[in-house]
Amino acid sequence: MVAEFFDIGRSRSLPWARWSQAAALLAALADPDREFDAIVIGSSERAFCGQQFATMAPLFAHYGVAVWLPELGGPADPALTEHDELTVLLGILAKREVARARIRARTAMAVQARDQGRYLGGRPPCGYRLVDAGLHPNRAMARHGVRLHALAIDPATGPIVEWMFAQHLTGHSKARITRALNDAGIPSPGMTDPERNPHRHGTRWTLTAVRAILANPRYTGRQVWNRQRTDHVLLDPDNTTLGERDVMRWNPRDEWVISHYPAHPALVSETDFVRAQSVRITVQVPGRTYRLAGIVTCGICGLRMESCWVHQASRLPVPPRPLQRHPTGHDATAQRLCPRGTDLGGAARAAPAPHRQPGGRAVGRGGGRVSTRAPDRPHLRPSGPNRHRPHPGRVRMHPG
Repeated sequence: MVAEFFDIGRSRSLPWARWSQAAALLAALADPDREFDAIVIGSSERAFCGQQFATMAPLFAHYGVAVWLPELGGPADPALTEHDELTVLLGILAKREVARARIRARTAMAVQARDQGRYLGGRPPCGYRLVDAGLHPNRAMARHGVRLHALAIDPATGPIVEWMFAQHLTGHSKARITRALNDAGIPSPGMTDPERNPHRHGTRWTLTAVRAILANPRYTGRQVWNRQRTDHVLLDPDNTTLGERDVMRWNPRDEWVISHYPAHPALVSETDFVRAQSVRITVQVPGRTYRLAGIVTCGICGLRMESCWVHQASRLPVPPRPLQRHPTGHDATAQRLCPRGTDLGGAARAAPAPHRQPGGRAVGRGGGRVSTRAPDRPHLRPSGPNRHRPHPGRVRMHPG
C-alpha cells in the first residue's frame, strides 16, 4: 500500500466528488506520475451506493486503474456479465442499508424525544444554553467519554424571549416587536452566539426570526423533534451524476414528536403559548376595524397589509422604496401610491380626498387649506407660467 484514502462521517449516497478523501483519490488518478496502479476497496457497500460503480467504471478504465472488490477476491471487470451483475447487486444492497439505517435512527430518536425528553443535538433555541447532563446511558459510548446535554435558560437572552411572548399576547404585532428589538439595540441570535449560527450574517432582528421564536413549542419546556426534515434535491437536473444537495423543509404539525412531560425549564406557559399562536392583530379605529391587517399579502411585493390612523383619517402606510421600475410596468411614483396588501391594477391610485371642516373648507395632508370655491374667481385664478392654461375644476393650495 502506497496511500490510503478513508472518509469518516460521509453518506455513501453522495458521489465521490463530494467526499474529501475520495475527491483526493480522483485527483490522484489524473496524475500521470501516481505511485499506484490499482485501488483496493475495503467495503463495497460503504464505497458505492446504487449505480455509482457503473458510473465511475469508465473513469477507472480511462486511467488504466483496476478496482479490487473483496466480494470478487480480485479486480472487477465490467465487461464480464457476472461482475457487472454483482456490482449492481452490491449497489442495491448498499442503498437498502442506507434506508434501514435511516429508519432505525429515526425510530430511536423519536422514542428518546417523546418518552425520555432527551436533547438530540442541534443549535439551542434563542433564550437557552447547553449544560452538562451526565454520562451517556449507553455504556460503550460512556466509556469513550460521550456525555449528554440539556437545555437551561440563558440569563442574557431568556428574558428577551419572555418579553417577546408577553408583548405579543398584549396585542403587539411581530413587526412591531422586531422594530422594538432593533431600536433598543438588543443583539440578534446571530450576534449572541455566532459560533453556533454561522449561517446568520445579519446583525439585526428580522421578522422571520421573531416569527420562528413565537412559533417554537420548545419554549414551553417540552422537547420537540422532527419539526424539519432534510430533502435531497438534484444539484443539476441536466446532469444527475453531480449528485444531490440537502434542503431543510418544515414538516406538518401532526408529524412533530413532542415529549410527554417537560424536559427543561419553560420560558412561557403552555396556555400562553397556545394563545400566542391564535393572536390576530386587528387595528380598531373610531368606526373602523381592519380584520385583514397582517393576514392579507400583496401578490406583487409580498408585504403584509398594515393599517393606521393618521391626521384624523384612515390610511395604509406606504414603506419607502428606491426609485425603480415596478415589475408590472408602472413607474416608481405609482409604486409608492400602492399601499401594502393592494394591487396597482393598472393606473396609480388617486390621492385620498381631503376631509371637510365647518365653513366650506377642506384641510389637505400638508396642513394647508384647499379652496373649494369656483375656479373662475379672479382672485383664485392660477398664477405663474401656466396661468393662461385652462384648468377646469382645479383647486389651489394656500400656505398654512
